[in-house]
Amino acid sequence: MVVQSVRARSFTVPTDAPEEDGTLSWESTTLVLAEIRVGKEVGIGFTYSAPACAAVIADLLAELVVGSDPLSPAAAWQRMRAAVRNVGYPGIAAGAISAIDVALWDLKAKLLGVSLATLLGRLHESVPIYGSGGFTSYSEGQLQRQLAQWVQEGIPRVKMKVGADPLRDLERVCLAREAIGEEAELFVDANGAYERKQALKLAHAFAEHAGVSWFEEPVSSDDLEGLALLRERVPAPMQVAAGEYGYDSFYFRRMLEAGAVDVLQADVTRCGGITELLDIGSLCAAHSIPLSAHTSPAIHAHACAAIVPLVHVEYFHDHARIEGLLFDGVLQPVHGALRPDEDRPGLGLTLREADAAPYER
Repeated sequence: MVVQSVRARSFTVPTDAPEEDGTLSWESTTLVLAEIRVGKEVGIGFTYSAPACAAVIADLLAELVVGSDPLSPAAAWQRMRAAVRNVGYPGIAAGAISAIDVALWDLKAKLLGVSLATLLGRLHESVPIYGSGGFTSYSEGQLQRQLAQWVQEGIPRVKMKVGADPLRDLERVCLAREAIGEEAELFVDANGAYERKQALKLAHAFAEHAGVSWFEEPVSSDDLEGLALLRERVPAPMQVAAGEYGYDSFYFRRMLEAGAVDVLQADVTRCGGITELLDIGSLCAAHSIPLSAHTSPAIHAHACAAIVPLVHVEYFHDHARIEGLLFDGVLQPVHGALRPDEDRPGLGLTLREADAAPYER
């Protein structure tokens, strides 16, 4: 039994409204899909990146996977990682490897007839989530409606974007608190938009006036010294979080050794797939730091069920919407959590070809 074929496709889906955070704006998101076949079984994995990811899969990585043992995803991961040395691993190549790695794990679970969560060694029956959106491009009404709806649906923690207009950020954060009530947790994400002292000042204001308990990327995630400084000085119980732009375990080790975060973030579609995500979970456990998964809830619901120090998964508006548009079998939140379905092998996802066709590039 060997892998017979590897196929890469990309789908670009327009946003349902303009989206912007503290440092970037966008009007569409591209999902690059890897499909790996053994007989009648097809494993799927994906990354959120550029269409160039599909070319890397087709032109460089596919030949390394075809003919390989589908029950040994880590062996294929090692070959792929070595093959991208001269083209550069972080970014496009890492996303391509991540998509293939997830597809291999999905395929392995399907071949064995179990859910991916079961294959990985399920520790958590369900994974807590937080609603994530609140883009800086939203009107006040849009912001309040989106966050309030998640809370009404039973999600007890929500996150909004800040940083595009620091002079208005406190006002927007207070409006968010007004919309969600006093019981729900409120998170903010600056995407590295602030300078150190500016971030510290706003951290105290956010905590005092709106009870914000999570400050994500208050400064650039490359500024480990700045993150560590802020971690020590923000008011309790506020937590400093970062890590979503990490592409390998070395990045996460440096962040942990620097004492830069209270909670480490990682993204299975960027960090090297499930093979690497499991190692990152072990790094977190060794440093007594919890892990929060960044976006891609359809994959993280399974992968994170096997990670000991997990605290939650980001239920990102953009990705949750796209996954629901393109796939059957997408899990729906129940009481603020996602519960992998034991009756559906692998990730439990099937591409709806007719619905996906208009978005394929």
